[in-house]
Amino acid sequence: MTKRILHVVTNVSHYEDPSHQTGLWLSELVHAWEVFEAHGFEQDIVSPQGGAAPLEPRSLKFPSYDKAAKSWHNDPARMALLENTASPASINAADYDAIYFTGGHAVMYDFPDSEGLQRITREIWEQGGIVSSVCHGYCGLLNTRLSDGSLLVQGRKVTGFAWQEEVLARVDKLVPYNAEEEMKERGALYEKALLPFVSYAIADGNLVTGQNPGSAKATAQKVAALL
Repeated sequence: MTKRILHVVTNVSHYEDPSHQTGLWLSELVHAWEVFEAHGFEQDIVSPQGGAAPLEPRSLKFPSYDKAAKSWHNDPARMALLENTASPASINAADYDAIYFTGGHAVMYDFPDSEGLQRITREIWEQGGIVSSVCHGYCGLLNTRLSDGSLLVQGRKVTGFAWQEEVLARVDKLVPYNAEEEMKERGALYEKALLPFVSYAIADGNLVTGQNPGSAKATAQKVAALL
């Protein structure tokens, strides 16, 4: 049976202040997609509302805008995948072996309280599948509860974009909350690399998380290894 991966992307295009744009951090999708593609996995994309996923303007600049991201951005067929993402209601979790939450600051707004995404995540987890995220994608795991009422992340090792990285990226005044702190408050065992912005990915059983944009490939490789 061919393994199937469900990527999650945002529908949000700006911070609370509409003059500050945000969206999907393109390389976080592309780098993972390439890893999964090399393994022959089938891949689909879902978003909280379905439909179009805007791109984070800063992800289209050096150093994130590398050869792989440029290739995707310049490919109409690939970009069409981001114009027509599936809605959670149309997704049968039983069809997927893993879910992978991409980042970009936009996801801080529409991932945490999406009941549709929570349902899919819970069902994939409880059927023995893999739940994974990179960078701000871990905001999609903040409020996901299992059938017994417990939080999925409670007592489990997790990484994701660090508060120190928010400060260095000069968006600490723009973001709606401190994601690292929110994770810790939910009982997650938050970890991060010694240095900001270096690749760092960890697996705790079937939960795989990466810290920042540079961690997408390593995160996907850990998911692929588990599959």
